[in-house]
Amino acid sequence: MHHSRLCTIVIDCQTDSLAAAAAFWSHALGKSVVTVDQDGDGKYAELATEDDEPIILLQRVDHDSRVHLDIETDDLEAEVARLEKLGAQRVAFVRERWWVMQAPSGHRFCVVRPQRDRFGPHLNRWE
Repeated sequence: MHHSRLCTIVIDCQTDSLAAAAAFWSHALGKSVVTVDQDGDGKYAELATEDDEPIILLQRVDHDSRVHLDIETDDLEAEVARLEKLGAQRVAFVRERWWVMQAPSGHRFCVVRPQRDRFGPHLNRWE
């Protein structure tokens, strides 16, 4: 058995200024900016959310701007395999930490390890 849930809404931004994008989305969503450089590489900014809300992450990208979802799981391989049975395809294993997947609808999303200390309460149990 493994668990998974929606954990992050990622706003992919094709921009030279992630700080400006974070400021816009901060004001648009009424969420303060936690950081404009989460990993020290200038690629990720985070907005403040409550424990029971999805994380809101901004990611500087080279492709067109879009929004994608992250699904967190306590068993990466089992969750990816479950999603493949539903018709998703593996696209890339990134930094040996998460899978970029493509849904049958063509949408890209990521399957990641747990992102918060507390992995509940809104999680699915899969056998």
